[in-house]
Amino acid sequence: MARERTVFVCQECGQEALRWQGRCPGCGAWGTMVEERVPAPSGRGAAGRARAGAGPGAVGHLPVPIAEVDPGEAPRVVTGIGELDRVLGGGLVPGSMVLVGGDPGIGKSTLLLQAAHRLALQGVGVLYVSGEESARQVRLRADRLGALAPGLYVASETDMDQIEENVRVLSPGVLVVDSIQTVFRPDLSSAPGSVTQVREAASDLLRLAKSTGVTVLVVGHVTKEGAIAGPRVLEHIVDTVLYFEGERQGQLRVLRAVKNRFGSTGEIGLFEMRDGGLAEVPGASQVLLAERPAGAAGSVVVPCVEGTRPLLVEVQALVSATPYPNPRRTATGVDLTRVQLILAVLEKRVGLHLGGHDAYIKVAGGVRVDEPAVDLGLAVALASSFREVPADPHTVVLGEVGLAGEVRAVSRLAERLYEAEKLGFRRAVIPAGNLRAEGRRGDIEWVGVRTVAEGLEAALGGSREEVGQGW
Repeated sequence: MARERTVFVCQECGQEALRWQGRCPGCGAWGTMVEERVPAPSGRGAAGRARAGAGPGAVGHLPVPIAEVDPGEAPRVVTGIGELDRVLGGGLVPGSMVLVGGDPGIGKSTLLLQAAHRLALQGVGVLYVSGEESARQVRLRADRLGALAPGLYVASETDMDQIEENVRVLSPGVLVVDSIQTVFRPDLSSAPGSVTQVREAASDLLRLAKSTGVTVLVVGHVTKEGAIAGPRVLEHIVDTVLYFEGERQGQLRVLRAVKNRFGSTGEIGLFEMRDGGLAEVPGASQVLLAERPAGAAGSVVVPCVEGTRPLLVEVQALVSATPYPNPRRTATGVDLTRVQLILAVLEKRVGLHLGGHDAYIKVAGGVRVDEPAVDLGLAVALASSFREVPADPHTVVLGEVGLAGEVRAVSRLAERLYEAEKLGFRRAVIPAGNLRAEGRRGDIEWVGVRTVAEGLEAALGGSREEVGQGW
């Protein structure tokens, strides 16, 4: 018979080693290798269940032509929270597994309890399993949120076997597990939250979702780097991965889809934390620009596209002289590498001497922007702060910047400018390639630029000599 074996598993990435090592050979983290016992193979695993419960001729185990597979007509289940449905791609897919991650206290449990309440009001049976709170504590939170639907069942449980039994007894349409790090399998000797327990519990929940058709929503903790704790395979197991972002001291929360087998990735939903829970923010651009300072140097509005939604964000820059030989470069809401690239282009191609200055970049409102269309906006914000010349408050700026200082065309320009026009902007500085390809539409004025220098001149106004020597 096979015996248990002992391995050392990294609690950050799931890398296994036969001997203890101070540094993980997989991710390079220090002090994360923990001894765990791996049980002998048994019939409990998926492969073992398949061998024990089905022979070679069992239905569903033989390959069939893809054209003969029954696609089914299972409609999506709308949660009743518009922003959540948008991020999911239109609602919950029956039999799918969704992982929601985020910092502690950001509102993950609040969002899922509100979604469970809305689903229960529609007649969908919901089982909310909490491994971190008692049923009484969940009830107190539900009282505050007004989430007391009759079809919402609550259980304080961490045993995976008992959770499966509860699902078989109640037959809910949706199962919420808060959180995956607290669930354990009793046949494993590892502690709850370890890599082995998290991986096996997630696999059991996925099997439960696919075999019964129940939709599983799972809460996952994140590490100090912002990634979901546990093995990386956890994100590969589930169908959808959502990240809940935002500043705990602020009111705005951003729900972002980073993986979605049934919808687009990069989609975001905006919420506002209030006394009665999370409230949707349908007019996201207006909220993000509500506190924009008028006539301030270093402030630029950039039309972005997050998933299928055009969104106007304010990019702020602060450039100040430093007496130290190594100037600081920090970025919030945008990739720091992208900021360093724009600084190098401004130094080399435009002639702005930024080597002796600190540079700070922030996307206001807690939103993170990853697309290249923000490049020209970053360049204008940095130059505006450096020369103390405010940008035109009625102008939006967008375009991808190349290393040669050229401004490249962006996609979905019409949607971006339509959103800007709705909010009262009268002028747009865009790549000349888009101007030639699409032509002018709408009442907003289009100004095509070919280089970063032309973009700075168009956005900051005046001639090159008036605005600042060097461009």
